Amino acid sequence: MELFVVSPATCVAHYARGFPERRHLDVECLGATVGFTMADDRPARVVSVRLRVTVPPGLGSAELTALGAVVDHRTVHNTLRQSLQVTVEFYGTTVPSTATATPC
Repeated sequence: MELFVVSPATCVAHYARGFPERRHLDVECLGATVGFTMADDRPARVVSVRLRVTVPPGLGSAELTALGAVVDHRTVHNTLRQSLQVTVEFYGTTVPSTATATPC
């Protein structure tokens, strides 16, 4: 699950970093952390993801609002907000039931 939730966190960090860089602000203090909550019932799944962005000093309220709009409309976030179709396909050689399988 950690790999799943790190995807939106990485996306947020990427876009959040570009915002102060374009304004020539120090990005040394910039950071992003992520947490998640699993469902209590079945099927097992993530029910919420919490992202926290630590912003560099010097951003005013208008800039924070603009930064919020930038990170709220990223591709990963948009994908997770919609119904996501996941397809699993298996490829390889079918081993006859009488044959001995060899490891890959």
